Amino acid sequence: MEKEFASTLLENAVNEFAKLPGIGRKTALRLVLHLLRQEERVAVGFGEAIIKLRREIKYCNSCHNISEQEECPICANPARDHSIICVVENVKDVMSIENTAQHRGVYHVLGGLISPMDGVGPQDIEIDSLVKRVADGGVKEVILALSATMEGDTTNFYIYRKLAPTGVKVSVLARGVSVGNEIEYTDEITLGRSIQNRTLFSDSFNNSL
Repeated sequence: MEKEFASTLLENAVNEFAKLPGIGRKTALRLVLHLLRQEERVAVGFGEAIIKLRREIKYCNSCHNISEQEECPICANPARDHSIICVVENVKDVMSIENTAQHRGVYHVLGGLISPMDGVGPQDIEIDSLVKRVADGGVKEVILALSATMEGDTTNFYIYRKLAPTGVKVSVLARGVSVGNEIEYTDEITLGRSIQNRTLFSDSFNNSL
């Protein structure tokens, strides 16, 4: 049975916080009470930052990474190697790989993985835009940096088949990333070595047969 609150305002705030992933009602209540104990400017600043983020954040026209402009800072950086595209599931994975300082190319954020069980098909994520980027020319290599899960492997294989007609080199992270692991939870050293020691996807596929 859910606890009843003396204040509707308090209850509404707790309900909103509890909608966040990994936040239960007890934690939500603790966070709300913490904000109430702060000076008003702190709570107002917190709220305004969230509203400004939601209203003004954009997604890069090229790679779909979050950005404040039409093109993200990575894609806009002429020092990056635009001939190498690292394909990741989400924005958190971009941050994880950037922290390794081992990838000097650009990215392509899929926004998910193929998962028939969850009703997510190839048309629901940014695969067609990746194929178009490669088909437009100038790309030498596509690195598939997806989680070593069934959904990640399914998505890897689908992308590999879609890119095969272009003749572009398709590589995959070395299996220093354990099977079943998600990229965002992999330590930076292991992830960095996996990028450095990446292999051709066709080799990894043939070895699994």
